[in-house]
Amino acid sequence: MTFLQIISLYVSKAVFSFFLTVLFLILTIKIFPKLGFMDNPKKWGFKRDPIPYSVGISVMLAFVISVLVFVPLNFSLIIVLTSGFLISVLGFVDDKINLKPFTRLVFQFFAGVLVVFSGIELLSFSLPFIGEIPLDQIKVFGIYVLSALFLIFWTMLLINAMNFLDGIPGLNSTVTAIASFTIFFLSVHPGIHVDPSGQIVTSYLSLMLGFSALALLFFDFPKPAVLMGDSGSTFFGFMLAVLSVLSGGKIATAFLVLGLPLLDLIWVVVRRTLEGKKFWQGDLFHLHHRFLYYGFSQRQVVLIYGTISLVFGALALTFVSSAQKFFMLIALLFLMVFLGTLLVFGKKFGKNKNRDGETKNSEKNSGENVA
Repeated sequence: MTFLQIISLYVSKAVFSFFLTVLFLILTIKIFPKLGFMDNPKKWGFKRDPIPYSVGISVMLAFVISVLVFVPLNFSLIIVLTSGFLISVLGFVDDKINLKPFTRLVFQFFAGVLVVFSGIELLSFSLPFIGEIPLDQIKVFGIYVLSALFLIFWTMLLINAMNFLDGIPGLNSTVTAIASFTIFFLSVHPGIHVDPSGQIVTSYLSLMLGFSALALLFFDFPKPAVLMGDSGSTFFGFMLAVLSVLSGGKIATAFLVLGLPLLDLIWVVVRRTLEGKKFWQGDLFHLHHRFLYYGFSQRQVVLIYGTISLVFGALALTFVSSAQKFFMLIALLFLMVFLGTLLVFGKKFGKNKNRDGETKNSEKNSGENVA
């Protein structure tokens, strides 16, 4: 089977996920207003009509159904889907009643624990100029402790990084789609995996997730008809965390593609801590908010993030050695520092009101819900 035949085999299944997501979102747009699941734009100073809120729950259901239809189930996959379902439902509840940060952290930790007990492991990872770093040195009750701790941390990190990213319509779904497609192409890359059969589950899940995010993008960009809410952003973060570890580990690739949201999360947490604030307390000083403050439109910010993610995703597929990815990570870090410095100390050329006509007055309404 040729490489193009392999691609077409997966795409034919993922298209189902795309159209099912579109169908579910259309139904959501009709049903949510009757249930009162709408945002409150006037409360936050937005000059538009209310739109369905927390529609990420519909995207999650469409994705899960698509996986159940086409992907052979095993114990690990059942646990992963169950955990993703729980994370999305938690986000949906949080969108309605604003759960406490500790409660969210507990559920995220529990989701990470479920990933560990599903049998997914990361036994080692490579560091440039150092070599393999083993994570299988300590084993308790059949569980590699270091691997388990890393997986739990990684899961919680990506859940919150993608949640932080949901501050502009279309931003989260764009980055999720690019990250998912990158993991897919890495999974079927003939130069990396001699036997692609071991990547079947990863390939199916990543491409289906990418097509689901792409379907959502048509509804929240350039002009949002829906808001994904925490039920979508945290689900995307959870699935990307799992996919980056599943079947061989693609942590470095995920860090490259998701570099901006991950580095933004680290920077925001450090900044808030140094300022004596609670690191989970939302504010309007994320990188994407600074772009808006300096006069960029929401569409431009989405295109900037998407372009950077796409470029580093392509580089990750082209340069596959750990040393090459290390230098790309350094380049990404310098890019983040440059953009941050430019936006913090640069001359503002626009007003706080972006050119799409909405002012970001509320971190909670824009999507962030730390932990």
